[in-house]
Amino acid sequence: MKKIKTIVVSFVIALLPMTMNAQQASLDTLIAHIRDLSSSTFEGRLAGTDAYMSAAEYVIEALERCGVQPYKGEWAQYFETECNQIENCTFNSYLGTKDAMQVHVLGRDFCCSGMSGRGYADASVVFCGYGVDNGAFDEYSDVDAKGKIVMVLSGVPSFLPSNVTEKYSTLRDKARVAQAHGACALVVVNISPACSPYEVQGAVYSGEKPHLATFPIIQPTRDCGDRLLVGEKMNLQEAIQRINEKQKPQSFHLQKKFEIEVNAKYHPAALTANIIGIYPGSDPKMKNEYVVVGANLDHVGMQGTTCLFPGADNNASGVAALLETARLLQLSEDQPSRSVIFVLFSAGEQQRLGSQIFVSNFTPLKNIEAFVNVQSIGSGDSISVLGNKRYPHLWDVARRVDTLYGTKDMCVGFKTMPKGDAIAFDYVGIPSINITNYKGNRHPYVPSDIPENIDRRFIVKATQLLFETVLDLSFGEYQGRSAASKRFKFDD
Repeated sequence: MKKIKTIVVSFVIALLPMTMNAQQASLDTLIAHIRDLSSSTFEGRLAGTDAYMSAAEYVIEALERCGVQPYKGEWAQYFETECNQIENCTFNSYLGTKDAMQVHVLGRDFCCSGMSGRGYADASVVFCGYGVDNGAFDEYSDVDAKGKIVMVLSGVPSFLPSNVTEKYSTLRDKARVAQAHGACALVVVNISPACSPYEVQGAVYSGEKPHLATFPIIQPTRDCGDRLLVGEKMNLQEAIQRINEKQKPQSFHLQKKFEIEVNAKYHPAALTANIIGIYPGSDPKMKNEYVVVGANLDHVGMQGTTCLFPGADNNASGVAALLETARLLQLSEDQPSRSVIFVLFSAGEQQRLGSQIFVSNFTPLKNIEAFVNVQSIGSGDSISVLGNKRYPHLWDVARRVDTLYGTKDMCVGFKTMPKGDAIAFDYVGIPSINITNYKGNRHPYVPSDIPENIDRRFIVKATQLLFETVLDLSFGEYQGRSAASKRFKFDD
């Protein structure tokens, strides 16, 4: 990257009466950013890929235009992450000979697990329920999985105790069990009620290592799973119902065979980077105090040539709002007294690794007065600001802004805790809130997360709330650090 130098790192309150600000979030600017970031140019912004780094260049150039400077002279905070690039995948089913083969389409009928192994399998199939082989509930006991492709359901049985089901909850967990029983590939039908039965759902995190390098894992939609079991001993709904009602395994051999081929390039330690910029405060005494604004830049990538996960709402919308906040800050008549730090996190889809890296390496943490995270604000019923249970005074700033500036879409709701990338900040006692959507898209990692589905009115209001909240926090009246210091000891 031409702008990024390599740096590898290891792993309340009186409120200032607000001045009405003339700067308004621009819908055209927000949508332009969302269209660019969710285009095929950036291939779903998978952390650890060249496409992600190109997206990082994009946000650097946008921040530079807004007067944001590289933090301590460097834009990039490099670190390593697990990365798996699915170059192509085929999935076919047939009964008898291949003359009657049913071809299933990548991106429409199925997608690969984010950490699928590469390989080829053409074999008979066994259905093994949820893929559990624990004691009295062993879904492999009455079938022979050796040399077979195992077909299972996503999730775990609700009637088993959590200390049992936690061993089978992720796709890698299920794959390790299937491989131990001699299987050559795994097909996991997505039955999550949070997902459309007709649309594939992508993901990066598939469970803990080790990586099963030569063991393919694919995930059909529920609709595709229904079709796969047509004419078999029982259909998909019957299988689910019998398992849950009888609380006993209902495994069986299929008449059909499956053919699967996955081409994937796995990188155990691919290089990626958080992007960190600073808008210097105008007060000589307060410019070393920070308000941090964050959004994760990465998404779940692209598989083959037919399966793009654009990530328009999740989280191009949050990145666009962050960039628009930087632009409005530069134009504001009232300039911030504190410095504002803008962070685009990488590997958010890998258990929020980027925010953990930032918090672990940023000094001095004690100078951060507040962290505001923005995530998926392109749809929903109202604006949800999380964190009032832990940091009510910080939350009250956003609440007052919401009332004063007339966005009036903020969801009060119940007492909430910081979530997402804010968890890393909350862990070390930095007051944190999340600006996100309420309800909205329940399955955000889908091909239909495109700019055309962004709620134009909603995103403008959420961005305005973000900007006005950050600006108010930067004036100096809010004292988050002193409250946090009573509960946490900072080492830096």
